[in-house]
Amino acid sequence: MPDIYIDRETVEYEERRKARALRRAERARKQKEREKRIKRYMVIAAGSAVIVIAAVVSLFFLLSSHKKNTAQTADTAESAENVQVDITQTETSGDVREVLYEDADIAGEETVERTPLMTEISEEEIRQAAIDNGEITGIGQQRLNTQPDETTAGVSAAVDSGYAILVSLSDNRVVASRQANERMYPASMTKVMTVLVAADHLGGEQHLDDIFTMTQAIEGFSYENGCSNVGFSVGERIRVEDLFYGTILPSGADAAMGLAEYIAGDQESFVAMMNDKLTELGISESSHFTNCVGIYDDDHYSTAADMAVIMNAAIQNPVCLKALSAHTYTTTPTSYHPDGIMVSNWFLRRIEDKQETGTVVCGKTGFVKESLNCAVSYATDDAGRGYICCTGYAHGGWKAIYDHVNIYSKYFDPDGYIEPAVPEETGDMEGD
Repeated sequence: MPDIYIDRETVEYEERRKARALRRAERARKQKEREKRIKRYMVIAAGSAVIVIAAVVSLFFLLSSHKKNTAQTADTAESAENVQVDITQTETSGDVREVLYEDADIAGEETVERTPLMTEISEEEIRQAAIDNGEITGIGQQRLNTQPDETTAGVSAAVDSGYAILVSLSDNRVVASRQANERMYPASMTKVMTVLVAADHLGGEQHLDDIFTMTQAIEGFSYENGCSNVGFSVGERIRVEDLFYGTILPSGADAAMGLAEYIAGDQESFVAMMNDKLTELGISESSHFTNCVGIYDDDHYSTAADMAVIMNAAIQNPVCLKALSAHTYTTTPTSYHPDGIMVSNWFLRRIEDKQETGTVVCGKTGFVKESLNCAVSYATDDAGRGYICCTGYAHGGWKAIYDHVNIYSKYFDPDGYIEPAVPEETGDMEGD
């Protein structure tokens, strides 16, 4: 197996990503320490309040029980006055957490101001950390509406793709459309369905640590069909989690077929699960799959609208969302690859430099000559509202990227949108 070439840009990007991850982890650790202090002081404050209330009740009881004893009544009244002063001081001293925040600094760090601690971390870092931890799963609709209505606009003339759709998840409506319900060949966008079905049948995230052994049959099938691969070797023992990332980032047929065999025993049984999922999603009338990779077959077809439905389901699954949103990933070291294999989602890495408004969270590209270049992605605008975009039949990998940039920009910032001149960059995306 030849060595995997890793360009300088990939290495530098990975180093920056790891540095950001370390900063996020350190900030999260400090935040947890502060939260623990808050809880501890709140418990102390609550206990003190109970003691004060009990003291007041006792004093009033003594007051009513010893009315005839003038001396005792005077003493009791004086004590009650002192307690009332203490209560007043507590009520007027402000939020009990004020003292806590004044004492919340950690050795080597400046005293923390009384501002929300999470503002120290950018919104993008918070969102990515939440995705990495499986705490959020996107904002997909239970049943995505892909039918245009009288408010649906046409797609800009600058968009090269012959098929296109943009769906607003917050409104659950089609914002823009171009032949979105016409049959097309999904190519490697198919792999979004592959990871979705695999995640559905995984049986829990603990199985991500299970091991799959790469077979000669998978390598042979991939080679015969000219597929892109992660680069796993025959006999290599691979973590199932690595198969998820390998299926999406480099669009690895070896990883996709590994997932299929791990879940169902063979590709044919897995494809049956994929078509069952189409029925569950309500799109079996317009979509049908014959393989888990995206290899061209006249009976392997979908639509831009249906691919949006599939992506909508995928972003609601934590395992899928993590794989689809990763920019780079390094597989677990094995005896065949002691340093692991670094893989990249080139669509995400390239579009992030072109997108001037909003954030493209995740995406998957595809290419076969019958479908040309296609892509499906999930993005949020600057207000955090979610959108799904799918395009097909673009005449180049870069054109597919610019089509998504164009569509998102036009509807994320309509006042600032300027019809672009698309660069004459051609060529297909790596991995497809």
